Amino acid sequence: MKSIVLYDTTLRDGTQRAGISLSLDDKLQIAALLEEFGMDYIEGGYPGSNPKDAQFFEQMRRKSRSSKIVAFGSTVRKAIHPSDDGHLRSLVEAGTGVATIFGKASLFHAEKILGVDAEDNLRMVEASVRYLVSQGMEVVFDAEHFFDGCSANQEYAMEVLARAEQGGASWIVLCDTNGGSLPAWVSEMVGKAKSVVASSIGIHAHDDSGLGVANSLAAVESGAEMVQGTINGYGERCGNANLCTIIPNLVLKMGYQVTPMAELEGLTRLARTVADIANLAIDGGAPYVGENAFTHKAGVHVGAVRKHPQAYEHVEPHLVGQKRRVLVSELAGRSNLLYQFDGLELDPKALASLMEDVKRLEAQGYQFEAAESSVALMVQRALGNVGNYYQVDRFHVSVARDQVPVTEATVRLTVNEETVLEVGDGDGPVNALDNALRKALTRFYPVIADLRLTDYKVRVLDANEATAATVRVHVRSEFHGEPVTTVGVSPNILEASWRALLDAVDYALWRDGSLRSSDLGRTEVKTQGLGQEVT
Repeated sequence: MKSIVLYDTTLRDGTQRAGISLSLDDKLQIAALLEEFGMDYIEGGYPGSNPKDAQFFEQMRRKSRSSKIVAFGSTVRKAIHPSDDGHLRSLVEAGTGVATIFGKASLFHAEKILGVDAEDNLRMVEASVRYLVSQGMEVVFDAEHFFDGCSANQEYAMEVLARAEQGGASWIVLCDTNGGSLPAWVSEMVGKAKSVVASSIGIHAHDDSGLGVANSLAAVESGAEMVQGTINGYGERCGNANLCTIIPNLVLKMGYQVTPMAELEGLTRLARTVADIANLAIDGGAPYVGENAFTHKAGVHVGAVRKHPQAYEHVEPHLVGQKRRVLVSELAGRSNLLYQFDGLELDPKALASLMEDVKRLEAQGYQFEAAESSVALMVQRALGNVGNYYQVDRFHVSVARDQVPVTEATVRLTVNEETVLEVGDGDGPVNALDNALRKALTRFYPVIADLRLTDYKVRVLDANEATAATVRVHVRSEFHGEPVTTVGVSPNILEASWRALLDAVDYALWRDGSLRSSDLGRTEVKTQGLGQEVT
């Protein structure tokens, strides 16, 4: 299979997205993730522009690495010899062995933005590349505004590429800097560029027209051998071409070799970890790596997927490190609930009863799309697999204020016929309740210590009722690396939170198999809500 070279610019172009600010440690962590995944080139930033990027390159020089680390900069300034240009010298001093420099491939930009004439711009491009090559560096030349430049003066844009090649550039990358080109134009100009220069061609696309991925793939089909982009499409304005979409398309759809399949299975982890470091959430609908990429809700779809997954999935989820999800709601059919049983049998009457429970609870305000663990509990209770781990006698929360607010929660449970009373404090009522519940149960079920609350969301369902409105609480926890998502509904926000917390605890205990099979028995969820005591 033909190989495509991957060039990641998350640490440079990606950081130009509004809302992203990476520390030195953040950049080092992301670089390690990119190298582990198998990126060929990792662009680290401008070594001469700020101390943080200079420190990054200093740190990277100390490490043995499989990926090529790239220092980024621009062509020499007018009327200055490259050896006298401090910025170009900083690229050499970065010690990476690879430098990417950008130069104007648009006569408009050369004359009106840079303020140089046509010949001066050509001379600056060639001299800059030649100097870096003379210093023993591999040079990637980014032909900035190439496709717009071709629209206005194609002959000049092609001459810029030729001069970069004469200077000794190993790679000539065609940049759709404004992100306004269409795939047909990109394909045509890539083909013409290949007829002008013998150097290897790359593509650097932006997403201002929503075509960053399409233009990158079109360029590859026309002969480009390098694709530049960023993780999750981070970048200025509408972002850069998204490598998390480009890479699986190249490998799984177009038959190119990019990175070994084992690394491709790490794509979702890479995308989400980088997003976490950047303190950004991934769009749930993002192709391949989004939470909803392999999520099914419509009953007809789920029925088909249970028979043949390819009916509504264009690739197998595990190929990119994903899992299939099936949502349960009042709009879903029986297939959605049957999917939760994973091949286990359930009496048709019990299944119909469960479906009615879902519809009744959603009519009360429950929403199970983001509470898959609560659904799993309903199913496992119907199968008799969830035990009576404890009984809730009462809970009480108090908030007092002295110099600062003090919140305490008291929980009284019965566990193994023993009454347990515990007090917990916290930053707020829900945190105090969570702490008190854990203290009460951990002595009997030590595994509860591994259940960690990670997110808490409240939605007011009938705002016209003001402070008497019913609220829905979604709690997200983590248990042994697995997300635990639960829900509670009540006019009382503490009661709704309590129900969601109890579901999370019950789910963790069920997953852990905390009770012997003889302790299990069919249980029926009280109609007033999930996560309440069971009878």
